[in-house]
Amino acid sequence: MGSLSSPHVVIFPFLSQGHIIPILYLSRLLRRRSVVVTLFTTAGNSPGIRESLQDTDVSIIELPFPQSIDGVPQGVENTQKLSFESSFVPFARATEQMQASFEKSLETLQPAVSCIVSDSFLWWTLKSAQKIGIPRLGFFGMGNFSATMYQILGRFKPHAGTDSVDEPFSMTYFPEIELTRNDFDPPFGDINPSGPYVDFLTDCIIALAMSNGLIVNSFYELEPRYVDFWNKNLGPKTWNIGPLCLAAPPPEINRSKNASCHLQWLDEKLERGEPVLYVSFGTQAELSPEQFLAIAEGLEKSGVSFLWAVRPKDLDFLPEFESRVKGRGIVAKEWVDQMKILQHEGVKGFLSHCGWNSVMESISAGVPILAMPFVAEQHLNARFVAEEIGAGLRIMPRGGSVRGYVAAEEVERKVRELMVGGKVAKEVNKRVAEWCGAACAAVKEGGSSWRTLDSLIDTVAGNLN
Repeated sequence: MGSLSSPHVVIFPFLSQGHIIPILYLSRLLRRRSVVVTLFTTAGNSPGIRESLQDTDVSIIELPFPQSIDGVPQGVENTQKLSFESSFVPFARATEQMQASFEKSLETLQPAVSCIVSDSFLWWTLKSAQKIGIPRLGFFGMGNFSATMYQILGRFKPHAGTDSVDEPFSMTYFPEIELTRNDFDPPFGDINPSGPYVDFLTDCIIALAMSNGLIVNSFYELEPRYVDFWNKNLGPKTWNIGPLCLAAPPPEINRSKNASCHLQWLDEKLERGEPVLYVSFGTQAELSPEQFLAIAEGLEKSGVSFLWAVRPKDLDFLPEFESRVKGRGIVAKEWVDQMKILQHEGVKGFLSHCGWNSVMESISAGVPILAMPFVAEQHLNARFVAEEIGAGLRIMPRGGSVRGYVAAEEVERKVRELMVGGKVAKEVNKRVAEWCGAACAAVKEGGSSWRTLDSLIDTVAGNLN
């Protein structure tokens, strides 16, 4: 870093667990590099954020969240408690009602704010930054590959000549990459997508294009072609400073006796030489009862030991399951420290929805991924993991499409292929170990992410001039 004085960065995450988690890592990372950090959230999200940042002096300011939003249950301040299909857009749009109180708080902060780092879903923060006369950096919840593919699809429409959602087409500028319309979250695979969700994301993309840069939770060595393409042809400039989970890990928080029991169980499995598959589908994906039961049946028949983190509301899908897999499988019914589990020596695979945070955490721990995507950009992340970097295997739905019902037999087969061993598993484990080494090198002093962060801090201190 240069000799410029430490900047004051305001950080505003979107009100969703998958968006908050990397922002907390980012806040911690900036504080470690002597940046003054103020984080904005709401009262409903504040307790978990304060607990996570309790060992730092990050300032946390709570803004009132709008009440009585049509289509959103009263008192809900996080998407974790929403039905994505019906409530997400009204919820996301309602955040704009916080703009006035946000700007009022900004004007009182000392020292003067150097820059706003805003989740890209909070499109309206660009107006606040422009009004006050400070730069705005966007923060993306996805990696460079998926972001680039979405931008190419929207701008150049390489899918325009297809007759079905499962017909492959080559991506403009990347002809060797063949995707289908089903690789993109509906309705974005449509030739001319429309609707409230499309309108919302269009506003977010326009605001991002007018911003001063984009912070990405990735590292250059993982996605060099897509970082370079984005910076040369799309923009705004990306700053890849991850994996944030490695760059700024939080202190250990032992939240429950069960958390200790889970780690003790993993220790026992390791002593017996029984590799464990960690299973988690994040906080947002809505699985049908039939799909849940198919996954459970596949895990049961695989003969592999597993730890499955299940949301409480999904437990009804698993009657008598625990008793049948007792001794070989555990169903975790409350919060688990995912990074801690992935870093355990006995965990040798991760059956995942392929949310980008989970992809980064798995690569950072050197654990191969069994990709089973559901929503958002997860299908592209799954392609990236299995086909681009070889750090995992893809679990495929029945019928030849990348979307749809995944049979128990497919779950069983792919779990055994990864966990029991063989030529494919050996190659995947070799690749993920190489990527883990590259990730660790990127965040160390002198690494690509370290240097990029140095440059970012110096640039922010100079108000991005």
